[in-house]
Amino acid sequence: MSKAPRALLEGGPDELPARIVEITPPGIELKIPFRGGYEHFKATSRHEETGEGRLPVYEWWERTEIAE
Repeated sequence: MSKAPRALLEGGPDELPARIVEITPPGIELKIPFRGGYEHFKATSRHEETGEGRLPVYEWWERTEIAE
């Protein structure tokens, strides 16, 4: 099992492949590549109990497209 910090993602597309992701390094924003763009998640002050323990919650706030 990885010792890297992890977070719980809230909101965004229902089809995201994972809701618990590594956060390296922990910060204010996560940028998750997904279907030709990026889903952006911001850290919140909340935590939630999960099967992997108590994790910080990152909330979806926007999507950007990858320029071709």
